[in-house]
Amino acid sequence: MVFLLADDSRPTRNLLKSYLSELDLDAPPDFLETESAETTLDMLQNRRVDFVFLDWYFNTKMTGLDVLKEIRQIEKFKQLPIIMVTSDSNKANVIIALKFGANDFIVKPIDKKSFFEKTYKVINSIKYA
Repeated sequence: MVFLLADDSRPTRNLLKSYLSELDLDAPPDFLETESAETTLDMLQNRRVDFVFLDWYFNTKMTGLDVLKEIRQIEKFKQLPIIMVTSDSNKANVIIALKFGANDFIVKPIDKKSFFEKTYKVINSIKYA
């Protein structure tokens, strides 16, 4: 499974890689990383991606929500699993992200137990959809 880790924080990407490496998957995970909204969109168009962890805030003009909206407009990405990751725990943002097609939402600092629960839930929804 190829995971795209779209976050402008290297420590967050490293933590996600560490946690994802511990998942019980059929094969070891592969990782792609991006630091901006724009490179996230480019990576999706040019590489195989099975699952996205998408930061809400980037150090660019576009936000993760902008990326999410664009991704969901592209037919081949309508079912792509996306978990939003952010340090902003505002419930309104969670609702907005889910409304625009996020599969789930993880708040930083990332709780390992919650990470595993949410990630497995999304993976299992793919397998049995």
